[in-house]
Amino acid sequence: MTRPLLLRFVSMFGASVSFYLLLSVVPAYASEGGGGGGRAGLATGALMLATVAGELATPALVNRYGYRAVLAVGLGLMGAPAFALTWSHGLAWIVAVCLLRGFGFAFTVVAGGALTASLIPSERRGEGLALVGIVGGVPSLIALPLGVWLAAHVGYDVVFVAGAVAALAAVPTVFGLPDSMRASGRPVSLAEGMRTGELLRPAVVFATTAVSAGIVVTFLPLAVSASSTGLVTVALFVQPAAATASRWLAGRHGDRHGSARLVLPGLLLSAAGTVLMALTSSPVAVVAAVGVFGAGFGIAQNATLALMYSRVPPAGFGTVSALWNFAYDAGMGAGALAFGWVAGGTGYPWAFALTGLAMLAALGPAWRDRRDGPKPS
Repeated sequence: MTRPLLLRFVSMFGASVSFYLLLSVVPAYASEGGGGGGRAGLATGALMLATVAGELATPALVNRYGYRAVLAVGLGLMGAPAFALTWSHGLAWIVAVCLLRGFGFAFTVVAGGALTASLIPSERRGEGLALVGIVGGVPSLIALPLGVWLAAHVGYDVVFVAGAVAALAAVPTVFGLPDSMRASGRPVSLAEGMRTGELLRPAVVFATTAVSAGIVVTFLPLAVSASSTGLVTVALFVQPAAATASRWLAGRHGDRHGSARLVLPGLLLSAAGTVLMALTSSPVAVVAAVGVFGAGFGIAQNATLALMYSRVPPAGFGTVSALWNFAYDAGMGAGALAFGWVAGGTGYPWAFALTGLAMLAALGPAWRDRRDGPKPS
């Protein structure tokens, strides 16, 4: 718990609060303009598309401008555009804001992720990443349901302003962080990482679980009864709570016994929870479903990231951070866009069931990757 790590936690907390406050609220805000799930999916899809593009560009930006500049710009892009949502309800305006915030989020998670990993001892990496998960998970635990509740009770504008302030208030802490890190070993380019099975397989499995994560935050508020705002709030609390707890437990287990064997259980639990979400008419089933999914998602988050870091030298941490976050956000964005189209033809219950079954396509890489590989020199 060094001073740089604590400062990094502050910037991480601010970015996470800003991101999760608006994550489910903006799609609901967009759907009120007409078009229902299509507009909601487009809002989340635009956010994730920009995030994915930004994640691919961030390593080069860090190499040129340093960690502090990229993190500060990222927080600014997450905060300032959120104010603009109070000015217009037009879909083009909402999509433009989502694109800018997506780039900002990408800068914060990729640059911050690599820097954070360098501040954690390798022998404690699983538990250290779990602690990082808690710092990032607590905002999702609180801000995700709080955003929905605030939008329903005091209006959207309050949520948008709060999200903007949370990100911008964290900017000053960035300048107390190191602007570079000691990176031993051979660098790994992003293109090489995408060609390397030891990195690509965990990323593919994690992207598959992230598909459902994008669906939950975008469509669960629309899939349950309009009179069930309380149920949505509870469900959006239970899911990140389960993910945060399981991510911590997976980190402790991974440090002692290896992370590779946790990848497959994480995938199976995530798929099972998604299938259970088909029971949208039962409040108990919905809460249980998001709890099961959250547990699997948390395990997959920790296990895949720790496994990928263990397979590269420190000089490759930036590539791992970019690739893992690319998998996260590409999965979320693709899930939101595809689910909106499928649900339009089948209805929400069948769309949840089909998504859960489709996630089992990642069983192959998850099964093959159940053993830890050697760390490259």
